[in-house]
Amino acid sequence: MPTRANRRKISTTVAPETDAFLKSLVRRGKAANLAQAVDRAVAVARRAESRKKLEAATAAYYESLSQEDIAEDSSLGLALAHESGKVNFDE
Repeated sequence: MPTRANRRKISTTVAPETDAFLKSLVRRGKAANLAQAVDRAVAVARRAESRKKLEAATAAYYESLSQEDIAEDSSLGLALAHESGKVNFDE
């Protein structure tokens, strides 16, 4: 979360259910105050948006591959899975 020194003041109105949700974050200890509750909610929304963009970019990448590229990628994935099974992470 941003420090107090680099925060920006905003003034707005929100729907009653949004107000209730933000205040519930504060009551449940998920945020110290309404400003942190807003920051938390926006961070969740930003992560969701970023995830959708990444999913779309990944899908576009794989759709652009030739059958030869897909076969090579699959082969590399299988080889990596096989070799990683030989690693003992406990040692």
